[in-house]
Amino acid sequence: MAKRKVKTHEFDREQFKEALTELKDLKNVDRVNLINIIEETFRTVLAKKYGSADNFDIFFAPDRGDLEVYWNREIVEDGKVEDPNRQIEHSEAIKIEPDFEVGETLSQKIPLEEFGHRAVATLKQTLQGRVRDVEKDNIYKKYKDRVGEIITAEVYQIWKKELLLKDDEGHELVLPRDQMIPGDFYKKGDMVKAIVAKVEMKGSTPIITLSRTSPVFLERLFEAEIPEIEDGLISIRKIVRSPGERAKVAVETHDDRIDPVGACVGVKGTRIHGIVRELRNENIDVINFTHNMPLLIQRALSPAKITSIRLDEDNHRAEVFLKPDQVSLAIGKGGQNIRLASRLTGYEIDVYRDTDTEIEDVPLDEFRDEIDGWIIDQLKAIGLDTARAVLEIPKKELADRADLEEETAQYVLDVLAREFEEDAGDNKDDTESDEDDEGDDASFGEEE
Repeated sequence: MAKRKVKTHEFDREQFKEALTELKDLKNVDRVNLINIIEETFRTVLAKKYGSADNFDIFFAPDRGDLEVYWNREIVEDGKVEDPNRQIEHSEAIKIEPDFEVGETLSQKIPLEEFGHRAVATLKQTLQGRVRDVEKDNIYKKYKDRVGEIITAEVYQIWKKELLLKDDEGHELVLPRDQMIPGDFYKKGDMVKAIVAKVEMKGSTPIITLSRTSPVFLERLFEAEIPEIEDGLISIRKIVRSPGERAKVAVETHDDRIDPVGACVGVKGTRIHGIVRELRNENIDVINFTHNMPLLIQRALSPAKITSIRLDEDNHRAEVFLKPDQVSLAIGKGGQNIRLASRLTGYEIDVYRDTDTEIEDVPLDEFRDEIDGWIIDQLKAIGLDTARAVLEIPKKELADRADLEEETAQYVLDVLAREFEEDAGDNKDDTESDEDDEGDDASFGEEE
């Protein structure tokens, strides 16, 4: 039998609008979600008051702020009521509408005033909490889909271990110090460019973490600056970085008409210089990718010039031979160049001196009686495996590269110099030699 609706006194629309006032300022909640939140919240209040809420109909129009709640009960004979929430005596029903009959369903409109002021306050608080929960969930979903994208946000607060930023909608983002490039310095109000590195929920709060040190950040900068990459004509095969210091980018194209390295660099470096500035003058080596591993290793060790390579493919090791004046270029400051080349190629690279003339030399291992073994291992790790190779390096540079105290580096130089009865005076110069890191037009950035 059809439900028959009966009006009671009018719903207090102004009181309800007051309860929803703060909801107008909340963002990212669509119409459907808002209606669902209102219905769920009212059903919770109704369940507390009447025991259950599945026999109530709730109609809400968010544009007008109109709400109607109908209480549905079956009309039964007097004295036959078993559940007052679901049933009403016939004698009570006909007071509302005289022509009601037993078996019909009474659908009675319930005004908000009947819930009382405390219930309305609780309702308002619950509504606001639910809407904010939906907001947080929407923020999480929004940024979860943007992981790996570049965004620009404003510095809002500066803390010891991280920066708090806000996007253009006022959402809070975090940039940890360890995800900032060395040399990054920001003050409140500065705009920061970074990628969305991670999005997670901690409790009910979305945490959006940004990064400027990720290789993906450099990849996105390349895509933004190089039209051929954005169009798919050039692809980036791999990027390795030592943030703020040096990066190597391997690129390739399947269009023989395009020079991938030249396209990335631009005329006189015009395209790549903007990227270098964004990365605090990080040196960027752009390398033409190849499946020919010896050639790829040779390119990865740029700006050094290699004379020969011997590969151990089973163990992914490469023995690289260079002229004495190229060894320091291959290794780079603090071993940085050779480490990045190893990461780019996937091969552990060992550097050896290759000379055309016979020069008396002694392997470092023969000095283990005079020099601690760990020091010799440190020197060999940066490609210095003979006495003369070490003696050619100034003391301060030797200490920096091998991570030694300067006193220890001087002791090593003195021991090795005595072997050849040479004057080690030149090696005591504290002035660090400059390396020319720009091997060709594919290497850009601040010189080391």
